[in-house]
Amino acid sequence: MRVGELAACRGRLEEFAGEVFASLVRRDQREKGALYLRGLLLEGRRKSMQPMAERLRVDHQQLQQFITSSTWPFDAVRARLAWRAVRVVRPQVWVVDDTGFPKDGVSSPGVARQYSGTLGKVGNCQIGVSVHAASGAASCPLSWRLFLPTSWDGPEAAGQRQRCRIPEDEHHRPKWRLALEMLDELAGIGLRPAALVADAGYGANADFRHGLEDRGLAYVLQAKAEMTAFPETAEPHQPAYGGFGPRPLPRYRTRPVSLREHVMAAGRDQGWTLTWRKGSKAAMSSHFVLLRIRLAGRRPKPAADGSIPLVWLIAQWPEGEDEPVKYWISNLPATIPAKDLVRLAKSRWRIEHDYREMKTALGLDHFEGRSFTGWHRHVTLVTAAHLFLTEQRRSPKAPARA
Repeated sequence: MRVGELAACRGRLEEFAGEVFASLVRRDQREKGALYLRGLLLEGRRKSMQPMAERLRVDHQQLQQFITSSTWPFDAVRARLAWRAVRVVRPQVWVVDDTGFPKDGVSSPGVARQYSGTLGKVGNCQIGVSVHAASGAASCPLSWRLFLPTSWDGPEAAGQRQRCRIPEDEHHRPKWRLALEMLDELAGIGLRPAALVADAGYGANADFRHGLEDRGLAYVLQAKAEMTAFPETAEPHQPAYGGFGPRPLPRYRTRPVSLREHVMAAGRDQGWTLTWRKGSKAAMSSHFVLLRIRLAGRRPKPAADGSIPLVWLIAQWPEGEDEPVKYWISNLPATIPAKDLVRLAKSRWRIEHDYREMKTALGLDHFEGRSFTGWHRHVTLVTAAHLFLTEQRRSPKAPARA
């Protein structure tokens, strides 16, 4: 936002900052939070502390101290942001994903040579995992976690961990587990999704799916074509069970086959063309085949009666293609309309919009600090700036540019 645009919405920004920083006990911390927020919103190529301080005409040590060595709890600010985001966005779905933060050096917390979808390859970067609330018209992050690779654990990493002030209880955990922790944290403040979507990196992970099911959460997750499943009509052959110990896993008389094989056997003619979003120029439509299946794999989770529960298999099979190009699985009820399943499966696009805006306009990946807590504070404040802009766009009285 330009200086004049920021001045025009000063009252709304003060009200916003007053609410989201209300949990901070000290007045000077609330003031510095509002200052940092203004720095993120002001137009400028770099949103690291030095250039922001120059645009704000303050000593950059004020911002540095607030982010790196101050004592304010970012989790309390996140909780207020999450509740406000849900009120503004009115989400139809939550989205789990992760994004890369390319780095030149090796001193920032969590930096390692690792695969990043942002880079499209293995590169030197940090990875942040996030949960977003999304509707057809808006979206905003609700929580963040910094992924720590295994190289940041163990005695050889002790020096790095100390320099980055990584808490003793923070260690390597898979990204899917970080996502579940965020969902638990949000549930702890009274927020739960109507449904959750994620890409195949999460959808193909049985532990993640079981974690969602254990929490009673509905999902529509992208899947891999080679994942295996039994058909809906598969008949289980129950092993003998004497009533002691865990019930044996069910055995099916038919062998499981890949999701691709299930859809190919059903044929493209079994599906129909569905529209998931009406764009400004043309509706977004494609051909889909929907089947009921029982997921197999190494760790199937049986229902109370010992059978493997039925789930939806959604396959996108565009005209002119020899086979489907994308797959999703969902534990939503059998009665849900096909168009709603497809709309939810395709709703993950909103998160790319969030990442793009926060990186290009709000400095999400511009943080140059070396502190683990500092990284979390920075992304929390970028989330606040993103939510403020989202509110301005949602209000007919207060248009704002990103």
